[in-house]
Amino acid sequence: MLAYATLGTRDMDKAAAFYDEVLGVLNAKRFMEEPGYFIAWGNSQDGAGLGITYPFDKQAATVGNGTMVALGASNREQVDTVYNKAMALGGSDEGAPGQRSPGFYAAYFRDLDGNKLNCCYMGE
Repeated sequence: MLAYATLGTRDMDKAAAFYDEVLGVLNAKRFMEEPGYFIAWGNSQDGAGLGITYPFDKQAATVGNGTMVALGASNREQVDTVYNKAMALGGSDEGAPGQRSPGFYAAYFRDLDGNKLNCCYMGE
């Protein structure tokens, strides 16, 4: 059902470097780019993607209260790796990796612009 999610940024170069590394842990690569305006990552052209952009209205990029993007991992170790990579790159902690409920292992963090993300594994 999800085609893509887009997050606003104040600094395209810093955000792109952050997501190249964090999403690289999930084997995602840039698949669409309009230099200086928009970049999107994904595992294929057919699946859901994540993009960053400067806001179209030319106003400041702001964080949505209650807005979060969830990234799917293949296992618990990948959740841990994504979280640790985000922390090493200057992201901020919103909840260290751990079992949240039966069959749901997740970690929460914010990117360099303050956007909230989750990396989760749904399985045993």
